[in-house]
Amino acid sequence: MLKRTCYSDNMKDGKEVVLTGWVHERRDLGGIKFILLRDREGIAQITAPKKKVSEEIFKSMDSLGREWIIAVKGDVKSSPQAPGGLEVIPTEIEVISMAEPSLPLDPSEKVDADIDTRLDNRFLDIRKPRVTAIFKIRSDVLTAAREYLLSQAFVEIQTPKISASGTEGGTELFPISYFEREAFLAQSPQLYKQIMMATGMDRVFEIAHYFRAEESNTRRHLSESDAIDIEMAFIENEEEIMYILENLVSHILKYVSENRKKELDLLGVDISPLPKSFRRVTYDQAISFLQEAGFNVRHGEDLGTESEKALGNIVKEKYGDDLYFLTKYPLSTKPFYTNFDGNVARAFDLDYKGVEISSGGQRIHNVDILKTKIKEKGLSVSSFEAYLKTFRFGMPPHGGFGLGIDRLIMQMLNLENIREGVLFPHDRRRLEP
Repeated sequence: MLKRTCYSDNMKDGKEVVLTGWVHERRDLGGIKFILLRDREGIAQITAPKKKVSEEIFKSMDSLGREWIIAVKGDVKSSPQAPGGLEVIPTEIEVISMAEPSLPLDPSEKVDADIDTRLDNRFLDIRKPRVTAIFKIRSDVLTAAREYLLSQAFVEIQTPKISASGTEGGTELFPISYFEREAFLAQSPQLYKQIMMATGMDRVFEIAHYFRAEESNTRRHLSESDAIDIEMAFIENEEEIMYILENLVSHILKYVSENRKKELDLLGVDISPLPKSFRRVTYDQAISFLQEAGFNVRHGEDLGTESEKALGNIVKEKYGDDLYFLTKYPLSTKPFYTNFDGNVARAFDLDYKGVEISSGGQRIHNVDILKTKIKEKGLSVSSFEAYLKTFRFGMPPHGGFGLGIDRLIMQMLNLENIREGVLFPHDRRRLEP
């Protein structure tokens, strides 16, 4: 088999190259034939003028089907009309793999496909340059996140994905049979990363995988999702955590805007420069804004999807901000481990264009208060014994957050559905592929 020498975006005029990829399109103009060859980095034009290529090459161009995998050896020539201003005059074409002629969807995107058809045939869907661009950007999001957190003295960890109890109670849990016991797929690494604060490793992060039995069939809910989770100790208040979060998100967006311009252009996305500090909107302010806009929301309730979306529009109109913190929630709306001042939680959410992408806050580090809060939430103290044990032998004040990668991608790239930014999404109705 011919060995690839470069991708389509790295060709040089006058050089001989070997490209490998898929037949994206084919055109025959009589005395000249064209193939658009698609690889991971873009599309290259293979040009076969009858007078400049062998008869064998010229005839073979007709036999190649759409989405066949081929290797092409040839000379690179300047051509203003070709993608990237270059074309390849072939001297050798090798068929590596053939595709059936009836494609379940069109990777060239000349024919639209609904989201279910796309996900049922994800291997074909990802061949689309615009879809490939999403996952290149997603890769850079993780690279940038690690880069920033490591620069801030965080240590990367991995925690179990099987748990003896739920992080936030019995709702949205996937129970599993664990030998003779019942266990659950982890809702988040929350309890484990808090335990880590008792070890002396006082700044940790994880690229975490969540399992939540979401009953909602919405554009932003999944049964499996990914997040960037951090926990940090020896803090005075939640503002220290918010500082890390806003700088993390700013670094991610800046990194993507600088390193993925081609992909952002392909998706029609412009990432605007962000303010140094994100706006803080208190829960009381948010309720007031929504009530003034005619929404039926009551103090003490958590904000629903429609309220969040409306608030995003209000904040954008009032202040011009896409990213903003929601702070000073009623304690009743937050999990048992959330620290508090009176009835106000020392917690926050980060919203991006009207969608919550992160939630966090300062935690309770006093074991007796923790037990009380567990009982108040109707949970069993005995189920959290391994977790509570770590608080009896010296636990520093600490806090953290979980930043949803899938939602961040969705909002950053203006995707209609969160499933577009996940390779193989699973939800209430979808378990395959």
